[in-house]
Amino acid sequence: MAEKEGGVVKNGHEEGLKMAKSLLEEFELPCGLLPLADVVEVGFVRSTGYMWIVQKKKVEHNFKMISKLVSYDCDIKGYVEKKRIKKLKGVKAKELMLWPPVNEITVDDSPAGKIHFKSLAGITKTFPVEAFAAGQ
Repeated sequence: MAEKEGGVVKNGHEEGLKMAKSLLEEFELPCGLLPLADVVEVGFVRSTGYMWIVQKKKVEHNFKMISKLVSYDCDIKGYVEKKRIKKLKGVKAKELMLWPPVNEITVDDSPAGKIHFKSLAGITKTFPVEAFAAGQ
């Protein structure tokens, strides 16, 4: 995997979770954005921003504040930069009967604190950032 070259890798649930949380904090993304379970591996390539997460099984999480069900595959990957994840793979949000993949997540700079989720289908959803705080 050329995109993983030169990456820092943490194996195991505790170490992987710690690294995933520290990356979210470093790039000013909400800490509850990735509710992970049974983490096998988390990796990050600082030069490109490429990040990957491997879990033992798919996780579905309901963000109660906004009544939104989100599915996280065993393999999640994307490119992280300040207040943004782009080319995201492995995350889907339920819309009515469909599960469109989430391709990009962006957090506003404004004090209102909005977070935007874009899918390849051109659907953009906006929510308050606090809906994705740790423990939500």
